[in-house]
Amino acid sequence: MRKLKQILNRPMCVLLAICLLWCLSLPYFILTKVGQRSMGVTADNRLRENRKVWLETSKAQDVMKIFVQFVDDLLDVVKTDNNVSPSPCFKGYKEDIKALQEKMEAEQVKGQMKDEMIKELRADKAQLRQDVTRLEELLMLQLKKEEKKETVEYEDETPEDTNCPLPPLDGFPECMGKIKWMKDMWMTDPCYSSYGVNGSLCSFLIYLSETESWCPVLPDRVSVIEETKQPVLEDAVIRGHFEGLHQFLDNKTEFKWIQQRIKSMEEIWLEAGRSLSAKYNLEDRKAKQILVHPGVLTKEAGLKIAENAFSGGPLGELVQWSDLISSLHVLGHHLHLSASLPSLNKFFGIQTGGCPSRLSLVEPNLIYTDIIGLRQIQKVLKTSWIKYKCIIRVLDSFGTEPDFNHADWAKKYNLKSPFGGLSLAPMQFYTMFPHTPDNTFLGFVVQHQLSLEENEKLKSTQRKNQALIYGKSATFWKGKKSYLDVIHKYLDIHGTVDNDTLIPNYVINHGIIKGTDVQTLLRQSKVFVGLSFPYEGPAPLEALANGCAFLNPRLKPPHSSLNTEFFKGKPTIREVTSQHPYAEEIGEPYVWMVDMDNQTDVERAITAILNRTIKPYLPYEFACEGMLQRVNVLIEKQDLCSPAIIWPPLSSLQVVKAEAGTSCKQACWRAGLICEPAFFPYLNNANNLASHNIACQTSEFSDGHLVFPAYDSTEDHCLFQSDSLLYSCVRSEQSLNRICPCRDYIKDQVALCKACL
Repeated sequence: MRKLKQILNRPMCVLLAICLLWCLSLPYFILTKVGQRSMGVTADNRLRENRKVWLETSKAQDVMKIFVQFVDDLLDVVKTDNNVSPSPCFKGYKEDIKALQEKMEAEQVKGQMKDEMIKELRADKAQLRQDVTRLEELLMLQLKKEEKKETVEYEDETPEDTNCPLPPLDGFPECMGKIKWMKDMWMTDPCYSSYGVNGSLCSFLIYLSETESWCPVLPDRVSVIEETKQPVLEDAVIRGHFEGLHQFLDNKTEFKWIQQRIKSMEEIWLEAGRSLSAKYNLEDRKAKQILVHPGVLTKEAGLKIAENAFSGGPLGELVQWSDLISSLHVLGHHLHLSASLPSLNKFFGIQTGGCPSRLSLVEPNLIYTDIIGLRQIQKVLKTSWIKYKCIIRVLDSFGTEPDFNHADWAKKYNLKSPFGGLSLAPMQFYTMFPHTPDNTFLGFVVQHQLSLEENEKLKSTQRKNQALIYGKSATFWKGKKSYLDVIHKYLDIHGTVDNDTLIPNYVINHGIIKGTDVQTLLRQSKVFVGLSFPYEGPAPLEALANGCAFLNPRLKPPHSSLNTEFFKGKPTIREVTSQHPYAEEIGEPYVWMVDMDNQTDVERAITAILNRTIKPYLPYEFACEGMLQRVNVLIEKQDLCSPAIIWPPLSSLQVVKAEAGTSCKQACWRAGLICEPAFFPYLNNANNLASHNIACQTSEFSDGHLVFPAYDSTEDHCLFQSDSLLYSCVRSEQSLNRICPCRDYIKDQVALCKACL
């Protein structure tokens, strides 16, 4: 029996080997079948064919399972005979067959995953077809809607529209969009109808080209615009009355004090106009359109300067505004006065309702305002204020120095000021006194001449042994009693103070009185006594004009924004050496400098004044005629919109080399001249310096300092300014010599050179 089993082992081995080869080749034949059937069919059919093959593969896997089971059973039979060891040919077969089975099961899982992907792709394809169909339907609906809209527009077209074909839109990129907007929105605000908009294409084009400027003007409307546009400037003629101005000022509470001053000086102004026109040729001048907007007077500013003017409030700014308005009127220009944001909006043609901004009905040639007013103009005009930037003149009592004016420089060096950073040309700032040569001196008029009736009353007025104290507010008198006691030993003391309780009991107080009554007191007094504050007001010059000497207190150390609360925040570090630096330059016998804490010094000045007869004195630049002359020249000659135009004329330039550490203001003044910033650009050039005997062997441009142009004399190296807003008359540098643009000036008319008239 054992021999028989041994004989059967060999054939069985052969049989099992054949079966194993067949099993190993089965997947190859199946996959080959898949490849053959996949060739030459479409993607859709390929998916169907592959599915059939995979079904056949599944049947083969079932056969494989049966065969594996058969092999297992056969091996078990062999193993049951403990006396017979397994043949070597069986070793590893079972493991190979199981590995093959696992591989085929993995292939089956892959096939299932592919089936799922096929299902998803078919679903996406169906959804995509639906989306495409829907988009096609929407496009058809939109095309039908556009065709219907064009038909309606054509049917609604009025006869007027047929005469308004669109002109070429070159240079007007927003025109078509604005027309479409007007078609939909013109009925949303009645303001459009008030300008003739009626829904027609013509009315849209006329509005958008003539009221606004979005579209080109229609060819047949050019002549109409020529007839209605602002007329050509007519000649300016010296006026002989104030009728038109008074009609405007009547019942304007913001201008009440200003109108009162104008009326009190009306005869003086008219006479000054006649006198000036007799001395100089004032013909060939054009009447300018001038906007005057004092921001300090607006209710929006909240300063209540106009309201407080009659109860002891500050008058310096009101005086300057009053005299500027009078000057412009007498010189024959057209004034447009504004003292509120609504009036500003009205002047510039800006609606606060639905209508957008329009062009100004009157294009100004000049705009006079102050720093508050400039902020308001910027708020109203937004970015379009730049259009008017170079014609703006800013009244600025204490001045703005270039480094505070330059926005980036001020930010970089932490020069904080609520009034700085405007980045105007420094000459656009107009000051009360000629203390900052980088700015322009506008000034004011000292009221010393009275009407004929008032002069008759003063004929009998005689000087008395009395002094009038400069200080309407009782707070100015605080701490000054010892000083006043010394003066009281020689003179009776009078005051015009708002509070009797805070002043010495020997003071004769007249309270707050009108200007003509102050004139009377000055003509009766021998001394006008300063208390060190307020700074740089008009009153000391009024005293001199009425023959009353001024006692001017020194300030030690000098006051500035670096050490004095009053000046903090002002865009300047100018040092004020006395209560009134301009009067300080006039000197004795009209102005006497005193140390308030030095009794001997005060007595010396008082006794010297009492031993003299002082005649009335007023510099020409502070008289009506002097201001008319100065304002007229500035209007006619100072052009800050055209850099190529140089004024004052170059014939007045005198180049001065300043010592190291010396400013151009100081260097020019020591030479008997004035620093003129208008000449800085001319000197900022090596060739031009060579014509003035300054040789630059090497040079460089920089915006890193305020003293350029300057030079290093040891190396003949010149440094030039690359930022025109940083030219400065008042700054100095210890290591550099400044090259200074100086000019001459007319005595008592420092703003003008001798060749300027």
